[in-house]
Amino acid sequence: MPKILVVDDEAIITMQLEERLSTMGYAVIGMAASGEEAVEKARRLQPDLVLMDIVMPGRMNGIDAAEIIITDLQIPVIFVTSYADDKIIEKAKHVQPSGYIVKPFNELEVKAAIEVALFKPAGKGIDTKIKKSLRDPLSFQEESGEEKEIRSVSLDRSGIKTILLKDMCTDIILFLYSDQGVKEITFKFAIEEGVHKGIKSLFAYSHSPVIKHFLQEIKDGKLITYRIKDDDILSFISYLKQHPFFSGENVSSSSVQILLDLPLNAAQNDIITVTDYVFSLRKRAIPVSGIIAVNITSTDHHLIETLSLTIPHIIISTGTETALSFAHHSFPSQSVSVVPQTTIDEVVKKSLEPVVLSLLDRPVSGYDIVHEIHNRYQVLVPQARIYTLLYHLEQNGYLKMKMSGKSKLYVPTQEGRVYIRKKLNEFRHIFQHILNGVTDESAGDNKDT
Repeated sequence: MPKILVVDDEAIITMQLEERLSTMGYAVIGMAASGEEAVEKARRLQPDLVLMDIVMPGRMNGIDAAEIIITDLQIPVIFVTSYADDKIIEKAKHVQPSGYIVKPFNELEVKAAIEVALFKPAGKGIDTKIKKSLRDPLSFQEESGEEKEIRSVSLDRSGIKTILLKDMCTDIILFLYSDQGVKEITFKFAIEEGVHKGIKSLFAYSHSPVIKHFLQEIKDGKLITYRIKDDDILSFISYLKQHPFFSGENVSSSSVQILLDLPLNAAQNDIITVTDYVFSLRKRAIPVSGIIAVNITSTDHHLIETLSLTIPHIIISTGTETALSFAHHSFPSQSVSVVPQTTIDEVVKKSLEPVVLSLLDRPVSGYDIVHEIHNRYQVLVPQARIYTLLYHLEQNGYLKMKMSGKSKLYVPTQEGRVYIRKKLNEFRHIFQHILNGVTDESAGDNKDT
């Protein structure tokens, strides 16, 4: 899934673009509101493409930022701007962007420009190959010592080092993920480790670009692949029963690595059935290791609780920079739960005041607040609701406004800091009171039973 950085100082534009890009099948890995922030995030996040506004606050406009991103990072940039006069277009041409879209735009224009830009990335020659490998480790071919070093950088940047390396080829790991790119990198790494250690690997998947990197290993019999039908994952059990590694008198005495990439729409009961069968192989003294990957955005806490009772080693990855590892039963991994996004939406929108107050610990714009709420909770809150709260606080003398470039920043006054602290404490006590009430009721129910 191509990764895109969206740069625009108008929160509404970035939110609209993110929603449209996600619908088109692209991953928005970050948003920026200035040229300086765009360069910083492009260096850190290594997107495949940047959609860049031209006129923004700060010392660096979109054209200046694009020049650095294109020249230094070899990342293609498409300008998305309201300005179409000859003077600005002439300046934009000098940095060699991959496209120029004038607002208002439609989805077909954006998609066409993106596909062309991704097909013909910025930069030429060996530098492009090296820097592209940093952004897309799956496109990488190990051909020299230099490239191996790049590969290790790519894995580190993708959070692979958080995987339980020492258990990768000796135990079964439940991998709960939300980012498709991280999942693909994880499977690629696991296959490479298995091949390096001389372990037979069985990769079962529904849709995956990983196998194109192991065509020779498949031909040599070092990697076995099985295509899972989206609506029939139980057929994988039938396949295992018929495979000589796992059936009859020819059961393998050497370790076998099963890498199971379950379809997004797999039924939860079927997931549990397949997982139980894989673990039943271990009870038959077959040395099975591997990864069972489940998309965390399409499951709930009941499935996680059930699976964690069987699988003690769990990796939870919610993005390229976030991974939680539960390696031992000393931590009750079955207590990990996934809160449905609809619940988060409802709570955040109904409790917007404490959420906004908690973000006023520094000079902040209305855009920053909308952006931060979206980043933290994946909730889109209308700007009007944010600015209504800010206006109320300003009118009561709790906030004062200052300008930073073209941005209006809200800064708590001394009286405002006292008020915010007091209100947050009140909210904290209210929530605690509610939760204690729920706990007491639960205890009473248990006592009655």
